[in-house]
Amino acid sequence: MLTITQALVDQIVAHARKDHPDEACGVVAGPAGSDRPERFIPMLNAAMSPTFYEFDSGDLLRLYREMDDRDEEPVIVYHSHTATEAYPSRTDISYANEPGAHYVLVSTADTDGLGDFQFRSFRIVEGEVTEEEVRVVEAY
Repeated sequence: MLTITQALVDQIVAHARKDHPDEACGVVAGPAGSDRPERFIPMLNAAMSPTFYEFDSGDLLRLYREMDDRDEEPVIVYHSHTATEAYPSRTDISYANEPGAHYVLVSTADTDGLGDFQFRSFRIVEGEVTEEEVRVVEAY
C-alpha cells in the first residue's frame, strides 16, 4: 500500500495537468528505508512527448547524487498518461528499474467517466505489475 499526503497528491496531479498534453514525470523522495514519500521533485520530460516520458540523464544523475547526499531514496516514481488510462505501458514496465519504488500513474484523460484524472499506484518488479491501494492522509 502507498500512503501519501493529500498535498503530495495535489502536487503530482497539478504537474500532470500543467505539462498536458505532454507526459509529466518526476520523483518523490523519502528517507532511505522509510517507504515515506516526502520531497516532491518534478522533472523535465526530455522526450517532450504526449505518449512517452524520459528523464534527462544529467538531471537524473544530479538527482541520485542529491538523494544520496541527503540519505534519501526514490519512494515514488511518477508520470502521466495523457490519452490512456493510468496503467503501466509495456515501455513503462521495461524502464521500471527501482524495485522498491511505488510507480504512480496519473491519467489526465477521462477514460473511466469518473472525472478528469485517475491516480493509481503500482509495484513493478522484474516485469511483474501489481496494483496497490493508495491511502491518502493529511499528514504522517
